[in-house]
Parts: sequence; structure tokens; C-alpha cells
Amino acid sequence: MTTRLENSRTDSAAAPGMQPPPSRAERLHITKRWSGRSRRDFFVFLAMALPNLALIGVFTYWPLMNNIYYSTLDWTLGSASATVVGLQNYVTFFTGEDAPKVLGTTGIFTLVTVGGSMVLGLLVAQALNSKVRGTTFARSAVFAPYVLSGVGVGLVWLFIFDPGYGVLAWVLRGLGQQSPQWINDPQLSLVMVIIVYVWKNLGYCAVVYLAGLQSLPRDVMEAASLDGANNVRRFLNISVPLLSPTTFFLLITTMLSSLQAFDLIRIMTPLGNGTSTLIYEAYLQAFGAYNRAGYSAAISVILFAILLVITVLQLRFVERKVHYS
Repeated sequence: MTTRLENSRTDSAAAPGMQPPPSRAERLHITKRWSGRSRRDFFVFLAMALPNLALIGVFTYWPLMNNIYYSTLDWTLGSASATVVGLQNYVTFFTGEDAPKVLGTTGIFTLVTVGGSMVLGLLVAQALNSKVRGTTFARSAVFAPYVLSGVGVGLVWLFIFDPGYGVLAWVLRGLGQQSPQWINDPQLSLVMVIIVYVWKNLGYCAVVYLAGLQSLPRDVMEAASLDGANNVRRFLNISVPLLSPTTFFLLITTMLSSLQAFDLIRIMTPLGNGTSTLIYEAYLQAFGAYNRAGYSAAISVILFAILLVITVLQLRFVERKVHYS
């Protein structure tokens, strides 16, 4: 009876489509094999990953946690004492007069610089993708401003836009016109910084888009050309949709970069007259005339939350529209 039961179990375990359970010797062999290999691989993984994880933890997550803690303090920069106020710094920001102005300036600056850099970069990349003489020099010239120092770029353009002795003012006076007050007018100051920022980052978008254009399948373009599609239709109906992975990548990187733009704003408008974005407002509150380090930390946490939400939304919803060939 016992033999029949064991045979029936064996037969049922070896039914078609099912693998029989490993024997005790096989289980011991697998355990021995994986114990040695996995242990070695695990230590190799730790040797490779721990230095990077330690650096990320020390220089990224530890300052982030400290900044969140500082945002709950009423602390004057340089003071040896601080008072815990909880969420009062956040309440002060969102209920004060600064929040609409700072958030509005941040939104306008980000949208215009991201949209302008990507649209102009795509058009420039399309022009640089042509097989004509001088394209190598043109590509280098377009990309050069991106690798230049933001401080140097800001100083040069500040000399151009200065309403008193700037190059633009000199040209306008020669035409019998008066130069706008780019530096003193808050609205024009924001326009000035946006123009310079788009000019500086245009080359980055152009080079990335150029790489995407050169990787497009030629057979699709040739087929569209044989069907009678002109250059504009091929660009709008074929190139742009196929460049969606490149566009998605640039959308994330340029938006994160614009939200953290600092050097040009600091050089061209030191007082933040009309150009106080979130990151620059945090700088002014901590290192300007206010010395409110706790309040500045709260603004930085708000900026971090905005960056996190935007990135998650892009990865969650925008990526659905991306066409990977």
C-alpha cells in the first residue's frame, strides 16, 4: 500500500508540464554551489557599490535631512542658538506676499527657458544636420556657450544690456532710440535673464537633438520622400514623433536645470529685482540682508518637493507619449 502511494505521488509529480521536485542530493548541490558563488558576488557588489553609496549618503541625503531639520527652526545665520518653530516657516512663506511673486517668477522663467531652448535647439539641430560646408565649425560655435562659465557669460551680457554704457545702448543711440532700462525695470530684468539663459543652453539642446536626428532610420525618410512628402512634412510628421525619446530626455534635464539656475541671476541681477526664483530667493534669505537660515531652508525644501513632483509626473504620464523605436 505504501509503495503504491509513493508511486502515485511520483507519477503525479512527474505529470506532463510539471517538473519533478529535486532530490535531496540535488538540493544540497544547489545550496553549496550558490552559497559559494553568491557570497563571492555579494562581496564584489559591496566593494563596488559601497564607496558610491557612502558618497551619495554623505553629500546628498545627509545634507537633505539636515536641511529639512533646519527648515523647522527660527535660526539666524551665524547664531549659536535656534528656536524650533515646526512648520511656521512654511506657513510664513505661503501666507506672505513673497510666495505668489516668487512662484510666478519661477514658473515663467522655467517655462520660457525650457520651451525656448528646446524649440530653438530643435530648429538649429535641423539646420546643422544639413550636409553643407562649415557645419563642423557651426556645431562647435553653437555648443561653445554651454560649456562657458555662467559668471563670464553673465558679465559679458551685462555689459551688452547696460542702459548707460552697454553695446546695445550705443547701437540704439546711433539709431536715435533710447535704451530700455533692462537692469532697473523688474519685468525687463526677467526678460534679459531669460534671453541670456536660452542663448547659453541652446547649444546643449541642439547637440542632443542633432544626435537624435542622425540616428533616425534613413529608410523611413526615403520612403516618405518617394511618397511625395516635402522637407517640412517629413520634419513635422516623421522626425518630431521619432525624436520623442530625445524630447523626453531634454524635457527632464532642462527643466531641472532651469529650476536650479543661479549663476546668471546672481551676476546680472544681484538684488533679485524681478528675477527672484525659488533658488535665488533661498540664497537671498540666507546670505542677503535677512540672514534667515531657517526660512531659507524651508524655501529649499519647497523647491526640492517641486522638483520631485515634476520628475515623478513626467516619468508617470509624459513617458506614455514617448515612442521608442
